[in-house]
Amino acid sequence: MLERGSFPKVKVSHTPMLCLHCAQAPCVQAGEGAVYRRPDGIVIIDPVKAAGRRDLAAACPHGVISWNEERHLAQKCSFCAHLLDQGWKEPRCVEACPTGAMVFGDLNDPRSALSRLVSDEISSDLRPDLHLKPAVRYSALPRRFLAGEIAFDDRWEEPAAGVTVILRRGSQEHAATTDSFGDFEFQGLEDAADYVLTVAHAGYKLRELPVHGGGDPNIGTIVLQHAKS
Repeated sequence: MLERGSFPKVKVSHTPMLCLHCAQAPCVQAGEGAVYRRPDGIVIIDPVKAAGRRDLAAACPHGVISWNEERHLAQKCSFCAHLLDQGWKEPRCVEACPTGAMVFGDLNDPRSALSRLVSDEISSDLRPDLHLKPAVRYSALPRRFLAGEIAFDDRWEEPAAGVTVILRRGSQEHAATTDSFGDFEFQGLEDAADYVLTVAHAGYKLRELPVHGGGDPNIGTIVLQHAKS
C-alpha cells in the first residue's frame, strides 16, 4: 500500500509488494553470506545460515522480508526459484494471475516479453531514491500530486467554488478550478520539479506561491484577500 500526501489530502494506492531482487540489495550486504544473489539475479535467503537472523527482516527498506517466529527465520519471495530450476517458465503468482497483470522474463534478453514491455511502456522503480537497481519494475505507478483549498477573507462561511488555480513550470501550464468545497488538485506532476502556483478570482487580489519539488504537497488553505481590503 502506498500512502501519499498529508491529512486531509491523502491518496492511498494498493500496490503489490514482493521482493524486488535488487542488484544492490541491503539484505545481501547485511546477511554476511546468509543472503546471496544468484547469477540470474534472484536474491535467496539461505535457511541454514540465516537461522535466528531477525536483523535480516529489518535490513530491507521496502519491508518485504517477514520474520517467521515459529521457524526463527527471515523469509521472502524467491521468484519460485526452486520451480524455475525445475524448468518452469514463470513463478506461481505470474502463472496464476487471471488478468495477466504480471510479466516475468529476462531483462537481458531483448526478445523476451518483459524486455519488450519495458521498452514500449513507461516503467519505473518503486523507490528510485534508494538507488538499489531492482529487478522488479512497475507500470503506471501513481505520480506526484498537489492539493489545497481556497477561502475568501470576507466570506469564510462560503466555500470558494469556481476559483481559477494555475500551476506553471517554465512553459508548461496546468489549470484547475476549485470544486463546490473550494478544493483543487493537480495530478501527474514531475518528480523533484519546482512550480509556481497562481490563484486568480474576480474581485480578489492575485496570489502566487512557490511549490518546491519533492513529495505530494498539501498546500493547505490559501486565503484570497478582497481587492478593496
